[in-house]
Amino acid sequence: MPGLVSVKTPPDSTPPRIAVPDPQPQQSEPAPVSRTPSPQTKKPPSPSPSRSKPSPARSKKHQPASPDPILADASLDNPDLGPFLLKLARDTIASGEGPNKALEYAVRASKSFERCAVEGEPSLDLAMSLHVLAAIYCSLARFEEAVPVLDRAIRVPEVGRGADHALAAFSGHMQLGDTYSMLGQVDRSIECYEEGLKIQIEALGDTDLRVGETCRYLAEAHVQAMQFERAEELCKKTLEIHRAHSEPASLEESADRRLMALICESKGDYESALEHLVLASMAMIANGLENEVAAIDISIGNIYMSLCRFDEAVFSYQKALTVLKASKGDNHPSVASVFVRLADLYHRTGKLRESKSYCENALRIYVKPVPGTTAEEISGGLTEISAIYESMDEPEEALKLLQKAMKLLEGKPGQQSTIAGIEARMGVMFCMLGRYEEARNSFESAVTKLRASGEKKSPFFGVVLNQMGLACVQLFKIDEAAELFEEARRILEQECGPCHQDTLGVYSNLAATYDAMGRVEDAIEILEYVLKLREEKLGIANPDFEDEKRRLSELLKEAGRTRDRKAKSLENLIDPNSTSKKTRKEGTKKWGALSFKQ
Repeated sequence: MPGLVSVKTPPDSTPPRIAVPDPQPQQSEPAPVSRTPSPQTKKPPSPSPSRSKPSPARSKKHQPASPDPILADASLDNPDLGPFLLKLARDTIASGEGPNKALEYAVRASKSFERCAVEGEPSLDLAMSLHVLAAIYCSLARFEEAVPVLDRAIRVPEVGRGADHALAAFSGHMQLGDTYSMLGQVDRSIECYEEGLKIQIEALGDTDLRVGETCRYLAEAHVQAMQFERAEELCKKTLEIHRAHSEPASLEESADRRLMALICESKGDYESALEHLVLASMAMIANGLENEVAAIDISIGNIYMSLCRFDEAVFSYQKALTVLKASKGDNHPSVASVFVRLADLYHRTGKLRESKSYCENALRIYVKPVPGTTAEEISGGLTEISAIYESMDEPEEALKLLQKAMKLLEGKPGQQSTIAGIEARMGVMFCMLGRYEEARNSFESAVTKLRASGEKKSPFFGVVLNQMGLACVQLFKIDEAAELFEEARRILEQECGPCHQDTLGVYSNLAATYDAMGRVEDAIEILEYVLKLREEKLGIANPDFEDEKRRLSELLKEAGRTRDRKAKSLENLIDPNSTSKKTRKEGTKKWGALSFKQ
């Protein structure tokens, strides 16, 4: 599934090729989920017959190439034609001729199956041919064309007719979910996966191993969408199924625990995450998988660093580094990833020279990657290093790295959300450099991508809107800023609650903006609400309490008067010399904690 790699899949494994199923499968029950084939990045040139000396008569009028006799066959009503064409499509792909010719055969096969279908009787051959057709569209990166084909395919089977129909329906929903995922439409993707899981459970029961695999696949999708509660529920179910069907400390259980550790870490439950990782590491050691143990050691080091147990984190990172250098070489991207983690650790402990040295070591590897290194690996590494340079107060260098990272992902399917995240980070860098127009444009591009990908209700989206609003304030686009703050408030109230620091920051920004617009009563209402929250639920020890109390007192004194000056609360947002730059600083500080946790 794009965006979150399965922890039990080796990172250097080759992408799956197109697998066209047999024209007449005989299966009695649903099989595990199959992934969408990787898109082909290069299309074969279309045939264009050449003539050395065209005759004058023929040169005046275009003569089309002679059609393929098989494709020109008009006898689509022949029931033997569909299976024959589908076999041709499969053989064409297997022979390496390219997917374009296979696409022609698959289109004709699906049409033949549709014509030959008995009225009132769902045709599984038709459903299968549509699955194959959609897979070929995906291999050509024509995902939009695959969607209506799969929509048609999932309406063909009737689940109540038996296991074969359940298999067809399940496979169609999962394939459609993969296609939506490649288009960056995460919400729709998860809806399809959930429906597929429901069908599979009805057909197999809720303890079948194949159900466990699907639950895990769906849990990964929910993690990608930052829906951790549902992800944890599904991962627990997967773990229970694997423990019931497998030996203790199995590889399947280890993979489940690594995913559970990621979920617990994302929720801030570091002790539980550490427990899962230790158990996973013991299973990998028992099976002699040194590289997997090293990968888990890196994750353990991340947890130790979150717990401020820095000496133990260094030990875990160095242990992983020794194994990875010995097994993969000094210039492998996995080695660079450990350098990045060590750079982050030494920066946090104030050892800036060591931190920068590790950043430079990692960059040398990413600049000249070994063969087989993916663009996603390099982009992710550059993004992490940019965050360290940002923390070192070197926004120019951080911005350069982010621009390189984004360029690597341009045109890659399924990377819209990642690119949006990079653009949002670039917007923060532009703000730090005082380039507010570029910051606004970068935030706007990120917001557009996030809306299209179905993440318009996530906390991350709310934070991006807040940052874009701050950029608009700097450009004196106050009305636009107010709209952005209002939308951010609705999202963060829903997803994080009114007492969350991100939500409180948006409240403060919105009150200042309302004050600047002359909407004094609205500003007063917001500040009174914030002070009430702090007094009743959060306590008044926070220094923000006194600042907000002062601002409210000023607004109450001026309520009902003609305002002939710039609002002080707006000055606090845009004046670089203001002593109260809390809001802007909070926005930058909170950004790294929410948006780019790897």
